[in-house]
Order: sequence, then structure tokens, then C-alpha cells
Amino acid sequence: MDILRINDVRIGFTVHGLARDVVKGVSLRVPAGKTVALVGESGSGKSVISQAIMGLLPRNGGVTGGEILFRDPQTPGSSVDIAGLKPEGKEIRALRGGRIGMIFQEPMSSLSPVHTIGNQIEEALQLHRPTGKAEARALIEAMLKRVGFKDPARAYGLYSFELSGGLRQRAMLAMALICQPALLIADEPTTALDVTIQAQVLDLMRDLQAEMGMAILLITHDLGVVANMADEVVVIYHGEIMESGPVEDIFRRPRHPYLKALLKASPHFDMEDGERLVALREARPRPPAAARPPKPAETAAPLLSVSGLRKTYTTGSRKFFGKGTLSTVVAVDDVSFEIRRGECLGLVGESGCGKTTVSKIVMRAVTPDAGEIVFDDGRSRTDVLALKGEALREFRPRVQMIFQDPVSSLSPRMTVMSILREPLVIHGRGEGADQIGRVRALMEDVGLDARFLNRYPHSFSGGQRQRIGIARALALDPELIICDEPVSALDVSVQAQILNLLKDLQAERRLTFLFISHNLAVVNYMADRIAVMANGRIVEIAPRHTLFTQPAHPYTKALLKSVPFADLDRPLDFKLAAPGGASDQSHWGKAFRQERDGSALTQVALGDGHFVLANPGIDRREMV
Repeated sequence: MDILRINDVRIGFTVHGLARDVVKGVSLRVPAGKTVALVGESGSGKSVISQAIMGLLPRNGGVTGGEILFRDPQTPGSSVDIAGLKPEGKEIRALRGGRIGMIFQEPMSSLSPVHTIGNQIEEALQLHRPTGKAEARALIEAMLKRVGFKDPARAYGLYSFELSGGLRQRAMLAMALICQPALLIADEPTTALDVTIQAQVLDLMRDLQAEMGMAILLITHDLGVVANMADEVVVIYHGEIMESGPVEDIFRRPRHPYLKALLKASPHFDMEDGERLVALREARPRPPAAARPPKPAETAAPLLSVSGLRKTYTTGSRKFFGKGTLSTVVAVDDVSFEIRRGECLGLVGESGCGKTTVSKIVMRAVTPDAGEIVFDDGRSRTDVLALKGEALREFRPRVQMIFQDPVSSLSPRMTVMSILREPLVIHGRGEGADQIGRVRALMEDVGLDARFLNRYPHSFSGGQRQRIGIARALALDPELIICDEPVSALDVSVQAQILNLLKDLQAERRLTFLFISHNLAVVNYMADRIAVMANGRIVEIAPRHTLFTQPAHPYTKALLKSVPFADLDRPLDFKLAAPGGASDQSHWGKAFRQERDGSALTQVALGDGHFVLANPGIDRREMV
């Protein structure tokens, strides 16, 4: 039996008085107890279809044709055409959140910051299954435990901003499942999560699906997730179905050129040196001379030397009388690394491991408790942490940053011209005409039309906004660019564009990158060397090939085991991926744990630039 059947559905929006179809005759089905993946780029109509199923289309949108049939197993023999229901009527409200649950892409903006997690889940429960207060609390705590909260009673009283990204997504899952829906719509449920947390959340969804017998409509652009989760796949492009069928046919015998292009656009671990991702549409034609820069000489002084960085934060509550409850969290603990000119150093690890704190310290946005940062351009050595006042202001253009979220990092009240011109104005680079010419050249560099300069950020797609962010980072001709998760919010096709663009710009301008990401396939494509971070420390650092073929640290091995491949012959073992979390030191061997006798862990050299954090007296055979 099909829980959901969509027949020839058309969805239109009215913008400035003009009607426009964005979903054009889509048909698909979701069988009972099965997972159907809806795959496509941003703007293809995936989320609009999910909004239509939930009755959550914006006021200027509506279903203009076709039917959305929902067959509830609790009422066999009958079906409801959701497309024909009133958007705010009792019928759709009874289904939404009750018999049809939904997990949204961004849990931070989907959860209320002023209500506790328990309050929000209880609201969903009481709306559809009115229950006594004590019984409701027991049901909610049981569900929180099932979705992976170690202390459900405490989690009940926490606010969304007190939870990590992975726990927020689990809270969303608990809210969607508290009424035991027949259909779960998961709209990009793991896009912003680390690979280990993603593996845990996907495993949890599979277990709960088997236990509750629900159907899942999984909306995603990650083909690795699709290969490991889906029974059937539907590929959509510009509101039309390009190809659909069982997962075996889609991956082993793809027929449509668009699907083949999507498969080629995903970075993977088998790529050769110099091999490029095949973007569906390149940002702009590049000159043929663009190639990887020559590797820096081993004897050359590193452009950036970081040694002994330490940063602690004090958390808790202070009281007017008495000491209160304060605790100290070590965010960065004795971190050291070097980046040579023209090199890309990848920095990977789970959320909360300290990656972004390190980048903020290098940018002088955060002051460390201890450590040293030296910037050596070949002419002079600069002690970055000692800079103050005008000296710091003069240094800032040399290190720039590309941020994770292209939406929130660009001011919605400034045009693209103002955004790109602002750094030039602040640092006194040129006059009016020169600055405008520079801005136009930057737009061309990142593959955007200079005619768009008077537009505001909201009128651009996610990939275009990220290119604007890259152009802003290039405006002052920096020597080092810190890329903080620059493609984590983008589709695979747009991601391929941005990664190719960054590689080309690196070759043309001989840029140096510190590339921060939790996507190991992306780091593998971009980086020359990779540093792996866990619990505030760098636990392993090695050349790219060495790290992926001969990982030594159990944390690195757990990260690699958690990566879903877009390959049916290499399925992800969800149970093996990261039991209890990759950063839990109880899963690490004796060689990698801090001993109680106080002996310090040190970076042990394994040869060819490969270092691992371990006990120096341990036999290397124990590291295997």
C-alpha cells in the first residue's frame, strides 16, 4: 500500500501579479514502511512539494492541479486529497504534526528559543493526543531517550540554544515522532551535521522506522545518504521529474544526463591528483593556465606558524550572593600547526572540537589564554597576538575569512556593490572610480555578472551568495584565507562550482588556505595536508593521501567509517560508525588516552610528515 501518492501535481506562485509554475506535473509515491529519496538542487521544487504535503505553502502559492493522496493505515480503504483541503482547516491541522510529521533543515530556526524542548514537544503531543500532565512528561522523556538524549529528564528543561546541532536535530526528530506518524518528511535532516552525528541520526531514523512501521520521504542532495537510506529515488530538476526508480537502478544504471552529472559532481575519496569535479555549470570559463600551484619548498619558512594555543571559557550562572555554579570548558588545548605559502591545510573534526575557535584566534577575533602565532611573508616576521591599534588594523587585510552561512554573513540592507566596496573604503584602497573598477573585476573573478551589483543578497541563490562572500574576502588581496565550512550549506552541484572556483583562484593568485570542514570528501579534494581535531586538540596531522590510506588515531578512523559513499557496493555500517560518539575517549586505545599518572600526550612522528597524538612510551604496534 502507498501511504502517499502524488499524481500530476502542479504548484504555482504569484509574484508581482504574475503567476508562475514551479512544480510542473510531478508524480511520485511513498510505499508503507519504505524510504523514498527526493533528490535535486536548490530551486528544483523539493521543499515546495514537502510544504504542499504539509499544507504549509506560502499565501502567494498554491496547488494549481493534480492530487496529493494520503492513505492513513489507521483508516484503511479511505484516502484524503490534501491538495483539496483548506490550508487552515481542521482536516489539514489534524494531519499535520499528527499523522504526518516533518523534520526541517535548520533546527535552530525551527525550534523556539524562548520555550524549553520539553514544552515544544508537549505542545505537539497535546494538540493531537491530549494527555495528562504526568503521562505526557513520561511519554516525552521516553521519546527523548529513544532519540539519543543521555539524560532525558534534564533535556526536557533545556532550551534549543543550549544544545549542539546534533542534539537539536534529535529534539526535532522527537517532536516529529511523538504522535507516531504514518509518514515522516525529512527535509535535508543532516545537511549541517558532522559525519559521525549524521550517521547516528540516520541510524536512529532507520531504527524508528522499523519499530514504528512509518514511511519516510527523505529530501536531500547528498547522494551518499541516498545510497545508504533509500529504497526508491526520485530525481527532480526545475520542477520536473527527470528520473525515478529503485535505488539499485538509479546508482548502477543511471540514464538521464542530469543524474549522471549529479553523480560526477560529488567529491569522493578515489579522485586522482589534479582531477577536477565536474560541475553542472562552471562559475566562469577559466584560462587554460590555471593549474595547481607548485608545492612550496620544504625549506621555505611557513607563512603561518601556530604553537601552543589554549583557550578556556567559563560557563554557568553567577549569583548576587555566593559563588554560584561556574565551570571551565577548555575549547582549544595546546594546538600547534604550520601552513606553508601556497598550501591548503584542511582542519577537520566534529562540531564543538574547537575548529572555529582556532580560526577566530588566528583572525584576532578571540584572544587566547596562551600560545603564539607568527606570520612570515618572507620579508618580515609578525607576532600576530602582540599586534594592537593601528598595527593590527594594517595587518588585517593580509588574513581574510569566507564564512559558513552566505545568508547571515551578508548584510540584507546593503547592495552587492556596497558589500564589496566596503573593505576598500575602510582600508583606504583607491578612490571612487578605482574602487568601482576593482569591484567589477572581483565580480568577474567569481563568475558573477557585474549587472547584478545593484541587487541585494536576498535576490541571489545560495551558491551566488557564497561567491559574493568569496569576492569580499579577495577584495584586499589577502595572503591567507580562512574558509570556515564554505560549502556545507550548498548542493553538490553548486558545491562543485565553489570548490573548483577556490582551487582556480588559489592557482591564479597563489593563495594560502586554512580550510575548515566536517566533510572529509571535500577536505580530501581541497587540501594538501589535513589536521584532525578532537576535544580541543589536534590528534593527527598528515599529508592527504597518508591520512586517508593509513589513519593511525581511532578518532580519525571513526570519522572515516562514518562517511556515506554514493556507492551501493560500499554501504555504511551505521552501528560501527561511531558508537557513543567518535570523540569519546573510552573508545580509544591505551596508546591514545591520557594516563592517570599524568604523563603528557605528545605528537609522535610516524614518518613523511605524519604525526599522531599519543603516549610517547607506547609501542607503535599498539597504534594499529
